[in-house]
Amino acid sequence: MTRVLLTGATGFVGRNISAVLRQRHEVVGVGSAEWDLIRQDQCAEMIASINPDIVVHAAGAVGGIGANRDNPGKFMYENLVMGANIVHACMTQQVEKFILLSTVCAYPKYTQVPFRESDLWNGYPEETNAPYGVAKKTLMKLVEAYHEQYGFNGVNLIPVNMYGPHDHFNLTTSHVIPALIVKVQNAIDEGRDCITLWGSGRASREFLYAADLGDAIQKAIARDVSPEPINIGTGREITIAELITLIAKRMGYEGEIRYDRSKPDGQPRRCLDITRAQQVLGFEPQTELEDGLEETIAWFRKHRADEEDEAGMSAGYRKEGRGGARAS
Repeated sequence: MTRVLLTGATGFVGRNISAVLRQRHEVVGVGSAEWDLIRQDQCAEMIASINPDIVVHAAGAVGGIGANRDNPGKFMYENLVMGANIVHACMTQQVEKFILLSTVCAYPKYTQVPFRESDLWNGYPEETNAPYGVAKKTLMKLVEAYHEQYGFNGVNLIPVNMYGPHDHFNLTTSHVIPALIVKVQNAIDEGRDCITLWGSGRASREFLYAADLGDAIQKAIARDVSPEPINIGTGREITIAELITLIAKRMGYEGEIRYDRSKPDGQPRRCLDITRAQQVLGFEPQTELEDGLEETIAWFRKHRADEEDEAGMSAGYRKEGRGGARAS
């Protein structure tokens, strides 16, 4: 059985994709409690001791707009160094295949919709998460450069915003969907007749159910794939105003939705062209947004007490096995 080493396995994304990969592979999941990926010697020792056939790098220091704004140096340094260390260790120890999970934040702020992989270097990322996006974009280029010079078998996947069970539900580090779920639940608990969101509500996002990313990774493992970046998403966008309406309806909240336009929207629009994923990987997303929201809200309500305890310990950003999710 193929042995897959998954970094960031204790994080939101890692937990979801691990469940998918375990159906066909032996998965060795690692987090920061076992290995410090910021140290090059630790990365080399990890690869040597586990001896994987495949490495999937899902680790990263991540958060929403506020966390990115407050931690630009940490986000850039930790993501860049972790990624460079793991890529180099996999190259020198001749790992059969390496799969990097990059981010939609790597795209320029003003990218023609739908985003095509050829647009990646046509401008600077959106300012609120640029350090994170630049770090991930640099790592994608590193994978390509190592392929060119050393024959490194690397794959660059660019997932869009993800959501699902095991996410982090708080108002400090959460991404869009879990943050909105928390806002609505708090309003319900406190009997408030309105909630206020950052921005205008007109910004759009595309959302991928995290388990569907696991399917894309499985296909990337099974196929011969070049290092040219591949978008992983649904190809469908929704405005924040439309999204909060869906969430509020499913949670039974009928209050007013207000917007604080003094706060940033982030990137104006996000929607991926997934043609290459369809052609190269044979990937098609399986989970409709409405169904995924139902599953996510149900999971949140079931595990709410544990999530609130974790939120209370938050330092403003997350390191899920030195990370594992995506920026807002």
